[in-house]
Amino acid sequence: MKVYKIGCFVLYLHLYCTVLLCAQETKKAEIQLGGFAEVYYQYDFNNPINNSRPAFIYSHNRNNEFNINLAFVKASYKNDLLRSNIALATGTYMNANYADEPDLLKNIYEANLGFKISKSKNLWVDIGVFPSHIGFESAMVSENWTLTRSLAAENSPYFETGAKISYTSTNGKWLLSGLILNGWQRIQRVNGNSTPAIGHQLSFTPHEKLTINSSSFIGNDKPDSLRCLRYFHNLYAIYKINEQTAIRAGFDIGAEQKNKGSRQHFFWYTPVLIAKHNISNRWSIAARTEFYRDKYNVKIATGLSNGLSTFGYSINSDLKILDNLLWRTEIRQLNNKNELFASREKTLNRNNLTAVTSFSISF
Repeated sequence: MKVYKIGCFVLYLHLYCTVLLCAQETKKAEIQLGGFAEVYYQYDFNNPINNSRPAFIYSHNRNNEFNINLAFVKASYKNDLLRSNIALATGTYMNANYADEPDLLKNIYEANLGFKISKSKNLWVDIGVFPSHIGFESAMVSENWTLTRSLAAENSPYFETGAKISYTSTNGKWLLSGLILNGWQRIQRVNGNSTPAIGHQLSFTPHEKLTINSSSFIGNDKPDSLRCLRYFHNLYAIYKINEQTAIRAGFDIGAEQKNKGSRQHFFWYTPVLIAKHNISNRWSIAARTEFYRDKYNVKIATGLSNGLSTFGYSINSDLKILDNLLWRTEIRQLNNKNELFASREKTLNRNNLTAVTSFSISF
């Protein structure tokens, strides 16, 4: 153990000195200060008595009230060989997704440091808290085509903590990353867990109209005494049909050991398809269809004997009032095979209809 610690210290010292010496050679540096805020109002026509959306909805999850989904301030530093980001945030998104983090970590939206390890290649190492390498949706509404997130995005990591090495080809067509992580959407590892998780991302953009991406996660997100390996893969493609219309298609599949040491696994999967059409420079519409199947209650615990089997569709209209001010409105319907969605009368329904509108600003 002592040899291991000494080796880690020597490696850290070597990397630190390398970065320090390289930084002295660079002249280009940029510091940026900015932020983002999104406010929303949502009405769930089941009107649940606790004014909360189902437990597997983590973004825009409050009903019949005006609220902040996400608001953050961010500082970034970048030069030829170093880059760093720190962002502190609040909102219902943070409350839901950071519920298991200690108090001092609940508001860290992003905090990372990266350094380039090759003078001739675009090869970087980044360490800290950063956006997830999985999926084509993020926490920021302005970076997505729909107002709310798909069930696939809601139930895969929005953020991750660890270290990654990434390479981007000179022509920008290839991105390859390898990651070591603290777990499935975590800053602090689960108590009693001693096993890091790993992942990869491979993205190919042969031309400006098409992007194909493959991302994975392998790891245990439970204490060692209950260790169950989780295998997860995300595949998506983005295709730009013309200047006005584009589509995104994704498919997630996951498997987790039934119990510690078992050779049998529980599976879940979810396909999603989103189409967007720009009516003008300021106005666009988008439609989404999706299906989520978690028969064994692995990722989404419903309490139902046959788990989750939910089909959904939505349509939204977006108006860019200013270059940095976006107004979005969405109608969304979810239909589950069995009664699942809570209502004001304390009964369960198969169907869930919502209407939500939001304003977001970036600066």
